[in-house]
Amino acid sequence: MGVVSHQVKVDAPRERVFEYVDGYQNVPEYLFGVKRFTPTTEQTQGLGSTFEVAIDVGPKTLKSVVKCTQYIPNELIELRAVEGFSANSTWKFADAEDGGTEMTVAFDFKLPGGIAGKLLGGLIGPFADQAVKHSEETIAKKFADHG
Repeated sequence: MGVVSHQVKVDAPRERVFEYVDGYQNVPEYLFGVKRFTPTTEQTQGLGSTFEVAIDVGPKTLKSVVKCTQYIPNELIELRAVEGFSANSTWKFADAEDGGTEMTVAFDFKLPGGIAGKLLGGLIGPFADQAVKHSEETIAKKFADHG
């Protein structure tokens, strides 16, 4: 299993940052490689909401279904894979000491065994790190540009 985690400060109130990250329609905008993030339930946010995900990782498109398994408004969003590629994400939000929001993002993923897993591992590790950094930069820039 691989884990990638980063923390970033966003110069915006925690409620606004959470609302943006929580909006499923925004996910392809800030999450690198995500081409589709589509609700599969009427519920489109919060505990129990479920989404189909398609992520382009180099020449390969990985598909997954993720479900929100933990949800605390303005504090925590956890998505767990329930089908397809096993990738989970946890987003934590807290007030920064000097104003703004401290956002912590963690992705963990499980690769298949054998040669396929080794080949995919060569793509996924660097991709996950790049995806987390891209998400942080995109979210921080959005609020720097739009307050």
